[in-house]
Amino acid sequence: MPEGDTVFRTARRLDEALSGADLTVCDIRVPKFATVDLTGQPVHGTVSRGKHLLTRIGDSTVHTHLKMEGSWRLFRPGERWTQPAWKARIVLGTAGWTAVGFELGLVEVLPTSAEADAVGYLGPDVLGRDWDESEALRRMLAHPKVPIGVALIDQTVIAGLGTVYRNEALFLRGIRPERPVQDVPDLPGLITLARRLILANRDRNERVTTGNTRRGERTWVSHRQGERCRRCGTPIQKGQLGPNELMERDTYFCPHCQL
Repeated sequence: MPEGDTVFRTARRLDEALSGADLTVCDIRVPKFATVDLTGQPVHGTVSRGKHLLTRIGDSTVHTHLKMEGSWRLFRPGERWTQPAWKARIVLGTAGWTAVGFELGLVEVLPTSAEADAVGYLGPDVLGRDWDESEALRRMLAHPKVPIGVALIDQTVIAGLGTVYRNEALFLRGIRPERPVQDVPDLPGLITLARRLILANRDRNERVTTGNTRRGERTWVSHRQGERCRRCGTPIQKGQLGPNELMERDTYFCPHCQL
């Protein structure tokens, strides 16, 4: 699933393309909202909230989530789409741009005044201007026995962090993903590091946590199962960690460097 940095960049592209113009095309291909017509309404902007996207049009908000397969793509009017039309879940157009949401996991329209009903449950947005580390820490400590590898990607604790930044931050701090929150030394330091990693990658498409931008050298442990640890040479291991089978997420870690 795309992480907060990917969603942040998507929001910025949509915002730059559509904001300030009136909507000329509104085609929502989700049965519940298929009759909604926002044409003629001004586009106020698009913002990200964790892994969620909020596009504000008139007095309404189009709330979307990429989930596993979704993406937003921008085209000039009349330009050929890069994916089949049947994959489109929503089309929003202005005089200058057509924004198409392909295979989105969620599409809904709600009053802008009711946005909190859709995303109010989320924790502090790790890339948001209103980031509140003390609130993130409070929410994490409220469940001291939860594995830290689960807590870091719990969107009700911190909105926007995903598995890559979880894996990389835990490696850099030398912490096993299954260690309970209550046993993690310097929890504020871990949260700060995870945020620093995602902030450093917010404006680039290729994630780099090692400082080396060469292909195959960009991460410490993520997606490196069986490869040698860059610090000690021990083979990187892959595991599954989650509250239940439906919420399992891949973990990558060094069994020697992380305790």
